[in-house]
Amino acid sequence: MVASIERVREVRERLFNAGTVVGPDGRSRELFPVAIGVEEGLALRGWVRKEGARRTLEAGLGFAISTLFIVEGLLENGSDVMHVAADPFQLESLPTHRTTYAGVGLHTLEQAGVRDLVEFYAEESQIVLPRLLAEGRELDFVFLDGNHRFEAVFLDLFYSGRLLRQGGTVFVDDTQLPGVRRAVDFYIAN
Repeated sequence: MVASIERVREVRERLFNAGTVVGPDGRSRELFPVAIGVEEGLALRGWVRKEGARRTLEAGLGFAISTLFIVEGLLENGSDVMHVAADPFQLESLPTHRTTYAGVGLHTLEQAGVRDLVEFYAEESQIVLPRLLAEGRELDFVFLDGNHRFEAVFLDLFYSGRLLRQGGTVFVDDTQLPGVRRAVDFYIAN
């Protein structure tokens, strides 16, 4: 299936208008306050476009709302694009990880016709990013919205910095949370 910007937008707009997302289990879930809002999403898409990004990464997939904005920006940048997402809470088949997400994000990507553009890892980003670095990967843009504990955010920042091409961009969500704010401040200061 060929990914289409129009289909991505249609799915995203439908979800925002409904304010809910339905997972593969048929259960409806409230988008907010979990998902990012339109303004933040448009900022993500804008930065992906501005950077001319072709390789992006997201720590935390959730309902995949931010992913739709990122992938839309990628598609506007060309056809040879790939987005990497790491989220251990996406697959319900993991007995220790039964959460609200339970495949919802992956289901959203399938509905939008972009699942094949997303290289998905059902693991914590703190495990995935060092592996990508060892593989010699290079990224243009990173969105961090996974684990919000200080040590997890700091490791995500550390490895993202090593994975980014010169001049690449990292967006960090939820900086109002103490652990996230401390990690960002510590990373920048050191």
